[in-house]
Formats: sequence, C-alpha cells, structure tokens
Amino acid sequence: MEPIRYVSTRGNQPPLTFKDAVMTGLARDGGLLIPDRIPDISAQLRGWADLDYPDLAFEIIRLFVDDIPPARLRELINAAYATFDRPEVTPLRRVGPVHILELFHGPTLAFKDIALQFLGRLFAEILEERDGRLNILAATSGDTGSAAICGVRGQRRIHIFVMHPHGRVSALQERQMTSVLDDNVFNLAVKGSFDDCQLIMKTLFNDLAFRDAHALGAVNSVNWARVLSQIVYYFYAAFRVMAQTRSAQVQFAVPTGNFGDILAGWYAKRMGLPIRRLILATNENDILARFFNTGVYATGRVVPTVNPSMDIQVASNFERWLYYKVGENPTEVARLMTTFALQGSMSIPCDEHGHVDLEIVAGTSDTRRTLATIKRYHEKHSYLLDPHTAAGVFVAEQYNELDEPLICLATAHPAKFPEAIEDATGEDLAHHPTLEALKDAPTRCEVIENHAGAVKDFLAARAI
Repeated sequence: MEPIRYVSTRGNQPPLTFKDAVMTGLARDGGLLIPDRIPDISAQLRGWADLDYPDLAFEIIRLFVDDIPPARLRELINAAYATFDRPEVTPLRRVGPVHILELFHGPTLAFKDIALQFLGRLFAEILEERDGRLNILAATSGDTGSAAICGVRGQRRIHIFVMHPHGRVSALQERQMTSVLDDNVFNLAVKGSFDDCQLIMKTLFNDLAFRDAHALGAVNSVNWARVLSQIVYYFYAAFRVMAQTRSAQVQFAVPTGNFGDILAGWYAKRMGLPIRRLILATNENDILARFFNTGVYATGRVVPTVNPSMDIQVASNFERWLYYKVGENPTEVARLMTTFALQGSMSIPCDEHGHVDLEIVAGTSDTRRTLATIKRYHEKHSYLLDPHTAAGVFVAEQYNELDEPLICLATAHPAKFPEAIEDATGEDLAHHPTLEALKDAPTRCEVIENHAGAVKDFLAARAI
C-alpha cells in the first residue's frame, strides 16, 4: 500500500510527507493539512486492546508515518510519555454515572501535554536531521501556550513566540507561560481575544515571504501531529471501558473550543473504533453547539467565562471536519471558508430530521451550570472537576439516555482554576505542588497591540 501523504483541505498544496507536514503546520494555500486517506484498523482492535499507552501510541501513529524509522519513532514516543506522573499516562476514573478520562497528568497539567511533549521531540529530531531552525508562532486561550513552551524550552534550534489574550487567561495559566525565562521563549499578551490572536497567527502564516524568511512553524492544533497524538487516548479509554463494562460501544463527551480534541475522536471513529457518538460541549461561546444544532456557523461576541480555554468563536479545526462533510471537495471548502471570512457566517444543509451530523450531538453549559456541576460532583462523588471538564460533564448528562458507557474527557487539573473551584464549592480546594511553586516565580511578558504588524515586527527582531 502506498504511504499516506498530507494534502490541503483547499486543494492547492502539493502532497507532503509526515515530517514535511509537521514542519509546514498550516498549508501554504491557507487550508489545513490532512491525511490523503484514513486507515481502517477494525481488524487490529482485538490485538491492541491490552497494549499500554506508549505501545498503543506507537501502533496508531506509525500508520500515518513512513519517514521516521520505527525504532526511532518508538523512542520518541516513549520519551514523550515518560514525562507524565502516571504510568497509565491517561488514567480512567469511574465517577458516578460517567467515566472520567484524566488527560492532565503531564508536566503542565493539561491535555495539551499529550500532543506537545511528542511534537516538541519531533521538531528537535527533524531540525537536527536537516540542520534547520524554527520560529514557532502560537496562539493560546490558556493551556496550549504553557504545554508548547514546556515541549521546546531551551532547544537551540527553536524560538517560540506565544500570543495569549491580555487579561483573558487564568492567573495560573498566565504564570505557567510567563515564568519560563529561557532565552528561546517569548510571551506576548495581545490586547484582544483569543480569536484575534488566532487571526494574527494565520495572517502571518499566509504571508508566505515572511513565513519562509523566518522559518515559521506551528504548534496549535492546525498542526496535524497534534490531532494525530490525541487520537490515541480515545482508543486507550474505549478499550478499557469496554473491557470493564462488557459493552460493544462507548460514547465520548468533549469540552471544546477549537474543535481539535473532538476531531481526534471523530478520526478514531472513522478508523474503526466503536464510538456510538461524540457529545460536543461548549460554554457561552457556543458557535460550535449552534452549528451542530442548526447548520449555521456564525461568529458572535467572545464572552469571558470561568472556562477560558473555550472562549473561542472561530474554531480552527472545523475546516478539517468540513472537508469530509462536503464530500472531500476542496473547492467547496475554499468557497465556504471564504464566505465565512467575508460575512462572518456560512451554512450547511441539515437532513430531514434537522441533523448536521449523526455522529456528533452538541450542547452548552453556561457559568451557572458549570459551577453547579463542580459543586454537585464534589459533594456527591468527592471528585473535583475543572470548569472545562465540568461543562463537558453537564452536557453529557443531558444526553446520557443510551445504554453505552459514557466517557468524559477531563482536560485540565482543577488546580489551574482555583477561583472557579472556590466559587463553586465555597472552599479553597484546588492545589497542585507544580503550580504552588510558581506563585512567587519571576515572569517575563510583552503586552502588544492587537495587530498583525506589531507581532510581525516583534518576531522578526528576535527570530533565530
């Protein structure tokens, strides 16, 4: 069989190898890179069911990689997950009516570590092989920034520039990023929203002359390696829950803002993992929930909430799902995304029952419901949910009418959001020694205007 190559959702990017796709990040035609086919692994399910996390990651990731020798790929994967504080990497907990998949046991206590510990090592490997350099430009709504910085800090061939919305991430999320003082790390607090940061990032990537001159690279989930790494924990969790419950299928509930985490589950389902459906949860910034319930994808005003990593109105990974929805037609994707860019909205026809996608249902949890869910799970089950996970659990409960087990993704440690936990419970409960150590740490950050030109000038003056 021919090896997988990576093509653009908009059709004007020559096919790339895996390593070239990693280094390219955003496709040069403005689209997103995707595999030219999705492998069917139905026949491998039984043989993979008992694998530990690194071995399972190797079996899945190797399907999409033909330009890294298998032994070396295994070494990179093992090194990435050796940084986690649990041997299971992503342990499961039965909490009341749901199974909680804890994705926060990496070095920065968020699910982003699962992909970015691996991606940081991939970058180092490829740059050393090619005698290259890389200037990473990233936008974060909270957790991507610290996980990306942790993955590449101190690397001699990489400078990383992380934009976050000024005053719109939690205090601890900000400190996790800005307390890293390595010479290759630059934090920028942009006077705007996360969507503004994301637009600046895409603007600079689409300036091909600037991109080439400064060897820009991406760690946001526009980078295919991010989504690929996240596919693994859907398999890991499903295998274990199906074995415990003797069920033939599972459901997953996913709190999401940028659509990358739930998209990984969608790919896992397409590969043959027996997922009955995916339950998408948003907060008040509900563009994705509105879309999957109406077929209309339209921006609104970004509202600051207790779950800031979901404070997004333009989901960058939506374009990947859209590509498959319109029959893998890149011309139609380009037309729809251009319409959205110009008008702030676009629409997809629903079926006769009002469904956009039978595999994805969606709902919203506002701040009141999210805090109430945190309080209820603490009082009833002695378990602390972070506010993102709590939003996912609340929406999951609204759809928990099927017989299949329900797995809720826990995307961050509650200690990253102590104010929300105290608001919910009335108690100061959310602590972690890694975060406690940061409280008096010195920080470095540049507040910058909400303008692509300002970021461009900053990066150009400090690029490696």
